[in-house]
Amino acid sequence: MSDIEIRIIELRKKIRQHDYNYYVLAEPKISDFEYDKLLKELEKLEQENPRFFSPQSPTQRVSSDLTKEFASVQHRVPMLSLSNTYNEEELFAFDKRVKDSLTDKEIESLEYVCELKIDGVSVSITYSEGKLISAATRGDGTVGEDITNNVKTIKSIPLSVEDVELNSSKVNEFEVRGEIFMSISGFNTLNEDRVTRGEAQFKNPRNSTAGTIKLQDAKIVASRPLDIFTYYLLSPNLKFSTQSENLGLLKKLGFKVNLNYSICNNIREVLSYCSEWEKKRKDLPYEIDGVVIKVNSIQIQDKLGSIAKSPRWAVAYKFKAEQAVTLLNKITWQVGRTGALTPVAELEPVFLAGSTISRATLHNIDEITKKDIREGDTVVVEKGGDVIPKIVSVQLNSRPKNSEPIKVPEVCPACGSKLFRSENEVAIYCENSECLEQLKGRILHFASRGAMDIEGLGEAIVNQFVDLGMLKSYADIYDLKHKRQQLIELDRFGDKKVDNLLLAIEESKNKSFDKVLFSLGIRYVGSGAAEKIAEHFKNIDSIIAASKEEIENIHEIGPSISTSIINFFTDDHNRGLINRLRESGLNFISSGKQKLSDSLSGKSFVLTGILATITRDSAKEKILARGGKFVSSISSKIDYVVVGENPGSKYEKAIKIGLNVITEEEFLKLISD
Repeated sequence: MSDIEIRIIELRKKIRQHDYNYYVLAEPKISDFEYDKLLKELEKLEQENPRFFSPQSPTQRVSSDLTKEFASVQHRVPMLSLSNTYNEEELFAFDKRVKDSLTDKEIESLEYVCELKIDGVSVSITYSEGKLISAATRGDGTVGEDITNNVKTIKSIPLSVEDVELNSSKVNEFEVRGEIFMSISGFNTLNEDRVTRGEAQFKNPRNSTAGTIKLQDAKIVASRPLDIFTYYLLSPNLKFSTQSENLGLLKKLGFKVNLNYSICNNIREVLSYCSEWEKKRKDLPYEIDGVVIKVNSIQIQDKLGSIAKSPRWAVAYKFKAEQAVTLLNKITWQVGRTGALTPVAELEPVFLAGSTISRATLHNIDEITKKDIREGDTVVVEKGGDVIPKIVSVQLNSRPKNSEPIKVPEVCPACGSKLFRSENEVAIYCENSECLEQLKGRILHFASRGAMDIEGLGEAIVNQFVDLGMLKSYADIYDLKHKRQQLIELDRFGDKKVDNLLLAIEESKNKSFDKVLFSLGIRYVGSGAAEKIAEHFKNIDSIIAASKEEIENIHEIGPSISTSIINFFTDDHNRGLINRLRESGLNFISSGKQKLSDSLSGKSFVLTGILATITRDSAKEKILARGGKFVSSISSKIDYVVVGENPGSKYEKAIKIGLNVITEEEFLKLISD
């Protein structure tokens, strides 16, 4: 080899080692300045000597190509999801289920491995001949999405590893699974930077991680503080005895493993571990939401097997939501897209579950009355599902003496219009359709992921465009292409950002009719109702011409929805918007789903429990394609209740009222035409 090639190899090896020291061991051996010098020298040598290019070089972590779309990836081994437990009784029940399938000798040697449940995003990374060749999201457990370019930017993930060997067996190809996350300090720094740039803050580390890993530009991903803990290495050539042995090999190969795992000899020790870490979770530099408990013996794991998408040999113990005590300074009222007012608690900022919160939703006036929440109260706050802040209770002994109950506002806080409250509803409404806060909400809903999915048209941008008078309705979105230069001249905009937004707007024209119908923001018409209505009427003109009775003839569409649809389409302003959207090229005709037969015509189905060989969505499609109806709730009118493993209360209710309960196997025979 030439001196240049030797130096390139030497630099790559040094940089990989320093990456491992810094990002995995958290024990840097050199300064950032010295590290940058090594990296720049390597970049220079590679540029001057392209014949020595290697995709595994530390200089190649960030791809210069934009990912136009994330291709689907079939997992060779399904990425199973875990059943959840929430208390001691459920953990004891899990232990009993495990032991019921084992011999006395197996029970005697039974061990559990407890690992912290990182609140992040699952990933599968494939290596061949020691080189990282692909990475994919978990997806539905069977099929994920290719995120290779983005995963390569995470410096705690090695681009190449030394020979993998276990018990004298060499492995050419293997897969590593782990959880990508953001540290709390990294997340806070990211939000501080966004505030400096005038951008909206991210909600929490987990959501920020999920959004980042699906960005199309790897350069942006590389700028975000993503990290990983790996927990499983698998290959057909590797035969482990225990899960703890698997973790040990990952660590030996240079992968980042969370070292807080523990081997427990019985379920009591498991409970002790869970209790310990529930108390210590606040002291960790990253977020966890529970503990994963796995049978340590691989032989016993294989014996226990799995049901549908969950292993019988593992379970997740979920922690209770964290709580904090703070002061409720003021109650304000937000106006939503339908005109409904939502009370919001403005709190003294408090750190809770990984982020500082200063606001919490109060839902409606009945919620305030029920909990007797008042301004000036000391309140207990928690994050529902560790995401959405809510007030759990009031500390009445700390209430100020001059405290008064909250009064319902009489006029809209945004536009000053008189408010309306129906006798049958809790909600209070502003009925001024020109109210700017309603307009912002309608446009945000229209552009949201479940509707037209216009990337780049988020809350901060919508507020800016409405305040500037550039958007006076959601139909104006499709006229923004005529204002390109005006957009470029706005603060924090530029050619690339504007062009990306205009492209996303153009691509939204390909959305199906049911998505367009949902995006219109008709009161009570959610995505499910929009799908049923679009499928029944086939086009917008038929819906506009439909009577209340015709709309209510659609299964599960009741008077509230039908009245709302009639009111919406008899409004001249709304019909004008429809015409403008039609002229812009939006899809107001249903392509329809192929109907295979009428074998289930008029028959209604409810599914409950976990199906082993077919997904719920697939089962629904097969029912609809044969003329059947898919129903979400139990009633005497249901023809079939399909029962999988671990059915819930629907099964008990079906038995009680004498419905026709069938197994998954019987259901598959019904749809086998």
